[in-house]
Amino acid sequence: MSEEIVYANLKFRDSDTKENTQKSEKCGGKVPSAPSHSQHKTALSLTVLCLLLLAGLGVLGGLFYTTLETETIKSNELQSIKEELKRNISLQLIHSLNSSKEIKNLSAVLQRMATQLCRELYKKEPEHKCKPCPKGSKWYKDSCYLRLGESGTWQNSEMLCSARNASLLKIKDKSVLEFVKSESLSNYWLGLSPRRDQAKSETLTEKMFLSIGFERSTYDLSKMYCGYIERTYVYYSRCTLKKNVLCEETASDVQMESVLNDIPEESL
Repeated sequence: MSEEIVYANLKFRDSDTKENTQKSEKCGGKVPSAPSHSQHKTALSLTVLCLLLLAGLGVLGGLFYTTLETETIKSNELQSIKEELKRNISLQLIHSLNSSKEIKNLSAVLQRMATQLCRELYKKEPEHKCKPCPKGSKWYKDSCYLRLGESGTWQNSEMLCSARNASLLKIKDKSVLEFVKSESLSNYWLGLSPRRDQAKSETLTEKMFLSIGFERSTYDLSKMYCGYIERTYVYYSRCTLKKNVLCEETASDVQMESVLNDIPEESL
């Protein structure tokens, strides 16, 4: 009797267990088991790794910001130095230009003084070494006047003067006109344009030389008339006749050394 009761209890328990198992399977699957120790360890390692990565990114970000700030400061300093150099260069250029102008002005003043002094020496000694004209010529204002010791046609006379980088006599202003009159020139060709007709004689003036210059290829000089000076008058004759030659050329600058070397030391 008792054995039947025990067997009935066991069978009941076994049926309950099977019933619970069947209910569990019907509800969606097996019941999960509790996580193991190795899984806890892996999760902890991943967490630590993430923290280390975040820390590394923070350090890198800090270094980048520090480097960027340092480079920005250096760039600003270089820009300031560049601007300062530009200002200094500009100031130096301005100073150099001012110095050049001062030197140029001083040189011009010294040149004028040397020229004036040379003119005074020239009055006493016409062939003084400071004279800026060829030997045998006369110096007046900024021109040299040289009488050649030969005669020639108007064209030949012009060529003789041209070979000396000079020209036949031309009167520029009233001051030069008075100088030429004082020289009492006779029978010298003038640098006037040839004419087709033989004009009457006329008084020498500076206005005669304002006309257009002579173009050699335009005229047949054997049929032209050229002007020559006779003291204070101008006459016209055939350009093929021979007359005296006077050349006018630009005077060179007076050499200051030639003037200073001629001044006694006690007067310096």
